Amino acid sequence: MASETRGPPMSLNRRDALLASLAAPALLAAREANAQPTAMPVRGGTLIYLEQQTYTQLYPPAGGFYPNGGVLNQLTDKLTWQNPQTLEIEPWIAESWTVNTDRTDYVFRLRPAVTFSDGSKVDAEAVARNFDSFGLGNKELRYPVSEVISNYLHSEVIDPLTVRFAFSRPAPGFLQGTAVIGSGLVSLKTLSTPFDQLGDATKIIGSGPFVVQRQNLGRELVLAARPDYAWGPRNHPHQGRALLDGIRVVVTAEDSVRIGALLAGQAHVIRQIQAYDEKQVKDRGFQLFAPSTRGVNNSVVFRPDNPLVAELAVRRALLHATNAQEIVDTLFSPNYPKASSIIASTAQGYVNLAEKLTYDPALAAKLLEEAGWTLNAQGLRQKGDRQLVLTAYESPPQPRNKDTLQLVAQQWAKVGVRLNVLAGDLGSRTLDSLDPVRTPVAPAMVGRADPDVIRSQYHPLTRNVLLQAGGVASKVQSFSDARLNALLDGIASEPDGPKRLDLVAEVQRYVIDQAYTIPIFEEPQVFAASTRLRGMAFEAVGRPSFYGAWLAAR
Repeated sequence: MASETRGPPMSLNRRDALLASLAAPALLAAREANAQPTAMPVRGGTLIYLEQQTYTQLYPPAGGFYPNGGVLNQLTDKLTWQNPQTLEIEPWIAESWTVNTDRTDYVFRLRPAVTFSDGSKVDAEAVARNFDSFGLGNKELRYPVSEVISNYLHSEVIDPLTVRFAFSRPAPGFLQGTAVIGSGLVSLKTLSTPFDQLGDATKIIGSGPFVVQRQNLGRELVLAARPDYAWGPRNHPHQGRALLDGIRVVVTAEDSVRIGALLAGQAHVIRQIQAYDEKQVKDRGFQLFAPSTRGVNNSVVFRPDNPLVAELAVRRALLHATNAQEIVDTLFSPNYPKASSIIASTAQGYVNLAEKLTYDPALAAKLLEEAGWTLNAQGLRQKGDRQLVLTAYESPPQPRNKDTLQLVAQQWAKVGVRLNVLAGDLGSRTLDSLDPVRTPVAPAMVGRADPDVIRSQYHPLTRNVLLQAGGVASKVQSFSDARLNALLDGIASEPDGPKRLDLVAEVQRYVIDQAYTIPIFEEPQVFAASTRLRGMAFEAVGRPSFYGAWLAAR
């Protein structure tokens, strides 16, 4: 085997009540009058972290939602670590590995003496059970197959610290897949728990630097440093036990409350800073972080099973009727670059396709006319007895998504197309979004620092955002694009690096040429923090890691 690598504003009363609850003296050492600044890391203190939304599911392969990942990153370790600066895969729980030439056989040698927080060993048997669950799923426990693992066959325990993974076809993305949030290692007890119970953080037994101390589901989660933790990533700047004593995660939906708590010194770090709040954060001297998600851009996607958007001419018209620059300039900041492809400019294999994404309402109108969609007396495009009226549901996890879709609707209205933007409750939004008849247009994005992220987004057996036949949907679908799926399978299975990137480039061009998606902006994760917070880090796609974080005195 060849060696692959070295091992909205609220009432003042409500706001003041929440701020007061955060200002407990025991949690806010920043108010000590005699505290002295220090340049050296110090141990101790509890970090107060305000999160916009609550975690919903903590089974690692289902942990991609950023509030989920922000918890899993503190509780679990991974086989490998993807260096967020270089994107190189480096040792973590696996101290070394070998990979055969065609990328169908991976062997990992594990670090000794690593344990889960319940005292059980992180050995070859435990790692094998994790990846068998991730790669194959579990119907009895209702575990889904991980979208970052393709062509998985089985594991083999070679000895207590050596595990082998075999694949039916080349799996070039697997090594990077061992470094992502969806591959966080959990104990055998956790792996015996049904999927629908794993939204409870107390059931997630990992080997990470923090453990769950208590939770109030939907409101608060308190983590404590694990005192015996001694196996951080080999090349991480911090080693040993976490510097913080604990982390208090408080779900705080209102933007104004999160910002107010930070500016008042009553929170140390907050996530999901709206673009319009960035200036006041910076002007007041606070830290602002905007790590890239390095994956599929924030976009509008079409479901071609809906007859209104089945025609390429209609999709192309709506692509050219969308002014992404206006959206970025109106709603966002320089931290949200205008998209120039379906993936971010920081993503592996990116190709600049800006010339295919021009805003051209005259061309849009021409394409609609040529396709038989003419303006009626109400100013709407009509063809026979059908009007070009489309529907999309907003996606609350995406920044300013309702505002984005409403601005898109205004732009499309200029060429005679109506887009209805709906909120809906969680149940109706989920069901209707899986039905192209009800929802022909949808917002989408996904972060991952590997070309497999494109397959995750578009393939019918993963996220299936186009709602192709053979994927999860509310009814039997007929639309399928065999060429697209073959290209996506190629990205997942091509062992030759340059050839794989050629496929990535081809997919980008093909998806835009078919106007399956309208890329709008490259999505970051935006955090603001007190100047007291030092050592905060982010994984390769912007989820926070507090392993090396610490709180300086004032």
